[in-house]
Amino acid sequence: MQERFIRTLEDRRAQIRARWEAFLRIEHVDTPLASPDTLVYLFDQTLAEVFARLRTAPPRHAATLPAHTKSPLLAYFRAGEQALLEALVLAQAERPAIDAGECQADLVALQHVIRAIARKDITNLEGACHPSKAAPLPGGN
Repeated sequence: MQERFIRTLEDRRAQIRARWEAFLRIEHVDTPLASPDTLVYLFDQTLAEVFARLRTAPPRHAATLPAHTKSPLLAYFRAGEQALLEALVLAQAERPAIDAGECQADLVALQHVIRAIARKDITNLEGACHPSKAAPLPGGN
């Protein structure tokens, strides 16, 4: 992803957080762990990871979010992806001379990163909640 857009997203962190929270509050909540009042505390950590990965991750095709899960984090990451993509599109629109291919590549890179983080965090939470589903530890019986 282009560094100038990563910096722009970092500069708009407060706006992204506000939109993320707004989108999260629209999502259906069926467990206390999925409560927006709880999940808002994860925004800064997740945004820091997104920005760090955007600087190091090679561009790839955007993966899909795990749809089979009932993880409370699924709504969190759907809302976060929406807020981040919205911020990127608005930043790109402010630079009308930008190449369309670069715009698309940046959108795909952002989707890839947020979805990779979502998969990791959802898998980790499911493993913690259901240890029998977790991968065996090296050298374990």
